[in-house]
Amino acid sequence: MPFVFRSQPLKALYLTGAILTLLFVKLPFQVVRNLIPALRPRPKWSLGRSVIVSVFASFIEILYNTTLLSSPPIDEDADSAGLAWVEPTPDLILGDVRNAASINKVEPSRIAGFWYGARGTSGKTGQKASPEETVLYHFHGGGFVMGTAHPSNGPGKTLLDGFLEHTNVPRIFALEYRLSVAPPFGSENAFPAALIDAIAGYRYLVEEVGFKPGNIVVSGDSAGGAIAYALARYLALHSLPGLAMPRAVLLLSPTVDWACTHAGPHSSMVRNTRSDFVHAIFASGYTARALQGSLPADAIATNAWISPASLGLTHTNGLFAGFPPTGIVVGGAEMTLDPVRTLRDRMVADMGEKSVWYVEVPDSTHDFLTASWHEPERTDTYKEIDKWLASL
Repeated sequence: MPFVFRSQPLKALYLTGAILTLLFVKLPFQVVRNLIPALRPRPKWSLGRSVIVSVFASFIEILYNTTLLSSPPIDEDADSAGLAWVEPTPDLILGDVRNAASINKVEPSRIAGFWYGARGTSGKTGQKASPEETVLYHFHGGGFVMGTAHPSNGPGKTLLDGFLEHTNVPRIFALEYRLSVAPPFGSENAFPAALIDAIAGYRYLVEEVGFKPGNIVVSGDSAGGAIAYALARYLALHSLPGLAMPRAVLLLSPTVDWACTHAGPHSSMVRNTRSDFVHAIFASGYTARALQGSLPADAIATNAWISPASLGLTHTNGLFAGFPPTGIVVGGAEMTLDPVRTLRDRMVADMGEKSVWYVEVPDSTHDFLTASWHEPERTDTYKEIDKWLASL
């Protein structure tokens, strides 16, 4: 059961014990164990990388035993952080997404976003798009339940700074979509809150900032990759006035099977446990409950909006019809590697091999582009992404 030590004084006692155990038991053990390359999670990994991944896994386990990281409060005058406000778009919410919103009592809401990259002549962000300017529209990771687009998010900023440094993308707009919450912390922003926010952000870029849809690349890492997919599917299903399909979709370590249907002793969820750090996230089941809200119990496994790679989907033909060119980047050491491979295969079946660019980076963890220490894989992957974007 997750978050069993969320209340004081148990929280303080647990944290004290967990931190001491990590520093004086787990960390020394991992150092000694990984001195021998053959005993490392991946023989080609350095001692440092092996220990970092182990420590990060322990950190996430501590979070899911206590409480999740909270997002920083938004300063409405935060020009220095590139803040922009996105107005709600209730008229654009249609079909089964609208039905799910009604069931989960999710209403469109005013949300924030943050600009990265080039600023206008006044020094402010959010300047009007030049005629053929490209923009990356990005959704951060965090399992739908934590994380932020704010520049204070170290891993998120590392990822976006990598785009600015290694690709020809001049500007990035990162959306501060609403995070989902489930008991024991209440219940709000279940599916499709994040998708509704993503639709509003897309309209903002096109109608307010002036980007042509064909100059927008929609991207997301981890849970954000699932949002990027859902936005592309929504745009493909509904002909929204003035909101044509983006140039491309880029999915970075997307989490696309929240029901964990890719199971068994030989699955990547088992064989890559030591080479990744997301075990506690999936073992807790918290994201699945937070997304489900009041939807049917089997929704996480059978709803293609939530888990497009689920083996519980009874029909997948045409799921990706009408999608723009799509790039998928995944680490070969990820626990969620098998679902991403399933996603790739389903996309290729609908879109054809030429429309799906797939890169599986050997010995790389989940969301490795957020980790400055994950070199040279990180920089090499950005260079490959840049080549792909230039080919579109």
